[in-house]
Amino acid sequence: MKHIILKTTVLSLALLAGNSAAYAAGGKWNQSSQTTTTETVSQLTTFETTSLQYMREEEKLARDVYLSLYNRWGVPIFNNIASSEQTHTDTIAGLLEKYNIEDPVTSDEIGAFTNPAFTELFNLLVETGSQSYEAALMVGAEIEELDIADISEQLNVIKKRDITQVYGNLLEGSANHLRSFYDLIVQGGFEYTPSHISQEEFDDIIAGE
Repeated sequence: MKHIILKTTVLSLALLAGNSAAYAAGGKWNQSSQTTTTETVSQLTTFETTSLQYMREEEKLARDVYLSLYNRWGVPIFNNIASSEQTHTDTIAGLLEKYNIEDPVTSDEIGAFTNPAFTELFNLLVETGSQSYEAALMVGAEIEELDIADISEQLNVIKKRDITQVYGNLLEGSANHLRSFYDLIVQGGFEYTPSHISQEEFDDIIAGE
């Protein structure tokens, strides 16, 4: 499965790097690009605005991939976690509405994204996860890893309390999802190596409750 994970990782980093001017080359949020933090209720920093728009589509990506893989394999975990991802993307939509930010999700259709990089990543993940049950579980684990890495990076920069509270809940949810996928990976006799977070962080998450 290593070649599949490598392909997805490369595309993921390209997606992250190209998302906005607030994102630095290499797929990491650029903290140096944000020099001030607006503490007023009515206004967000450019970074915070971009982050919310990005996370809105990333959570939808997870939902869409899981729904597609549930249709392919009929395994309950994909449908169950898709419902959770729906809650996540709806919560982000609520923050976009609160701050009068343009919502990048203009269609609830599965696989429909404003950012074409998300469309490309969606197609790759679904194609990969449709090859075998093992591959589907690997895709699920990698999506949750990617969420954890993204949210953790953004929490290092964002100070707005309502956003950090939501992101904290998303982070906890992704950790729970990662554990669920990993349990099935182990039960299936498969092996998984993290590609977006360190092995140490991965082990800590898996050992958590």
